[in-house]
Amino acid sequence: MTRPAFYRQLFPLTSLLVLALAVLPHPARAQETDPQSRRVDSIMATFQGTNSPGAVVAVVRKGEIVFQRAYGMANLTHGVPFTVDTRTNIGSTSKQFTAFAVAFLARDGRLSLDDDVRSHIPELPDLGETVTLRHLISHTSGYREFLNALAMGGWRMEDADHIHRREIVEVVQRQPALQNSPGAEWNYNNTGYALLAMVVERVTGESFPDWMADHVFGPVGMKDTAVRAHPGQIVPHSAQGYVPAGEGAFREASDIGAAMGAGGIYTTVGDLARWMRNLGTGEVGGREIMEQMTTPYILTTGDTTSYGFGLMMDRERGLRRVQHGGADAAHRSHFAYYPELDGGLVVLTNHGGAGGAINARITEVFFGEEMEPREGGVEVEGLFPPDAAPFDPSAFDPASFDVFVGRYELEIQPGFVLSFRREGERLITQATGQPAFELTPTSDSTFALSVVEASITFHRDAEGVVTGLTLHQNGHHGARRLPDVEEQPTDFSGLAARYYSPEFETFYTAVVEDGALVLRHRRRDPVTLSHASGDRFNGAFPFLEVVFERDGSGKVRGFRASNGRARDVFFERMR
Repeated sequence: MTRPAFYRQLFPLTSLLVLALAVLPHPARAQETDPQSRRVDSIMATFQGTNSPGAVVAVVRKGEIVFQRAYGMANLTHGVPFTVDTRTNIGSTSKQFTAFAVAFLARDGRLSLDDDVRSHIPELPDLGETVTLRHLISHTSGYREFLNALAMGGWRMEDADHIHRREIVEVVQRQPALQNSPGAEWNYNNTGYALLAMVVERVTGESFPDWMADHVFGPVGMKDTAVRAHPGQIVPHSAQGYVPAGEGAFREASDIGAAMGAGGIYTTVGDLARWMRNLGTGEVGGREIMEQMTTPYILTTGDTTSYGFGLMMDRERGLRRVQHGGADAAHRSHFAYYPELDGGLVVLTNHGGAGGAINARITEVFFGEEMEPREGGVEVEGLFPPDAAPFDPSAFDPASFDVFVGRYELEIQPGFVLSFRREGERLITQATGQPAFELTPTSDSTFALSVVEASITFHRDAEGVVTGLTLHQNGHHGARRLPDVEEQPTDFSGLAARYYSPEFETFYTAVVEDGALVLRHRRRDPVTLSHASGDRFNGAFPFLEVVFERDGSGKVRGFRASNGRARDVFFERMR
C-alpha cells in the first residue's frame, strides 16, 4: 500500500482444519539443496549482516517447505535477527484472504457476490450505478482509491499520517461521480478491499481480525498469522519495517493506517506454505472457491483481466502462475504458486528498498529447469512466441534502439509516460516521477528492465513505424506513442494562482519557478509540472497529470488532477 508506480509492485500500497504439515527442510533434501543455498545466499547478499533489514525465503513443493532461510535483522534498534518464524507484514498479498472470506460467506448463503455494497454499508453514496461486492473484489468498482486520493489531499502516508477507517467511507462519500462504470475497467483499488472487510464485520457481527482467526487462519493451521487492526497494535515476534535513509542508513517506518482488508496481515513463510497447499487442495473452503479465486474477471466490455479473487494469474516462462505481491510503507512480500509444479516461492522482507528482481532470480534457482529457457531477463506470457530461440543481448546493435526512442503514454493511466533514450550503448527507460532504469534486449523489439520484474514489447504498424508498446508487469498494459515534444511555452504566469479542492478541503498554489510551473502544498513536497500540450501537464506523485480548464471566455477556472487510481479531482481557482 504505497504510492502507485508501474515498474514497482504496490500494495503497484496484494488464507482452514489444522494441517499436519511439516515446514522444515526435508532431511533427505539437505545435501541436494546445498548448491542452491549458496546461489540464494549470493542473491540475498545485500540483506545479510547486523546492519541491514532482513528477509526470509521459502520454496514449497507439494505443500512442503524444501528450502527456507532468513537473512539480516528483524529489528535494528534491539539487534533482533530475522528468522524463518518472524512474522512480517505482507501488504497486498493479504487481499486473497479477504476475498476468500467473502467467497466463504457467499458459499454459506450469508451474502451474495452480486449484492449492492450499499445493502451492507448504507452510508456509501448512490453514485448512479450499482456497485456490487464482486466489483470490489475485481478492482472494477469505479470508487476512488483512498491512499492515492488522500495523498492529493495532503496526507503523507510515507511519514505515517494516521488514516482512520471511517475516512475510507468519507473518500467515497465526497466523490462526485464514479471513475468508471462498474465492471467496465480494471483499476487496482485498496478502497474496495477495505470496504470488503467492513462487509465481513457487518454480516458476521464480529471484528474482522477475530472472524479471520476463527474461520480462516485457524482451520488452515496458520497459527502465526493475524490481522493487525491498527499500526499501534503490538504483534509479537514481528519485524519492524525500515526504509533507506541514504549512505547505507535506515529509518523506521510505521505501517499504513486503515489497511485492514486491503493489507495489514502479519504472517510467516510457514503459514503461507500451508495456505499455498490449501490453494492446491481446496481442503478448507472447497475446490469451487479455489477455482473461483483463480479465474480471471471478465469486464463488461468482454475483455479478460489477469485478476481473480485477490490473486493475479499469468504465465512465467511457460508456466501458469498464481501470484500476488505486497507492499506496505516498508515491508514487501512475494507469493507465487505454480499449479503445474504444485510448488511456489515466498519472499518476505522488512526492507522498504527491496526490488522485485530477486524473486525472479530465486525462482530460476529452484524452478528454472522446469521452465522455458530464456536469456536476457525475465519474461511473461505474451512477450515471446512459444518457439522463440534464446536471444544473445550482445548481438543487439544499440543504434537500432533509436527507432524506439521517445515517449509513450499508458492507456489505463493517462498522464503516466514511459520515456526511452540511448546513452551510448546503454538503453534507458524512465517513467513519470520515477528513477531511470537500464534495459536489456531480449529480441530486436523486446526488452527487460534491469532491476524489477517487468518487460517491454514495442509494436510497429504495417509500414514498420513504431506506434506503441506493451508493458508486461502484473498483466499487459498498452501505451501509445506520443508525438515528439514541441517547443515548450515559456510563460505560465496565467496559470499561477491558488487552487482549492472542495472534495479534500485543501489548497495548492501554482507558482512559476525558473520558468517551470510548480504546485506547492503546505504539507507535501513541491511538484514540478512539465508541459505536455495545450493546458495539459505531467508531474510526479500525487499529480501525474494536471489538466487546466477554462470557461467560455478562456479564463482558467481550475484544474483536474489524476494519478491513475484517483482521477479527475477538481481544484477550483480562487478569485
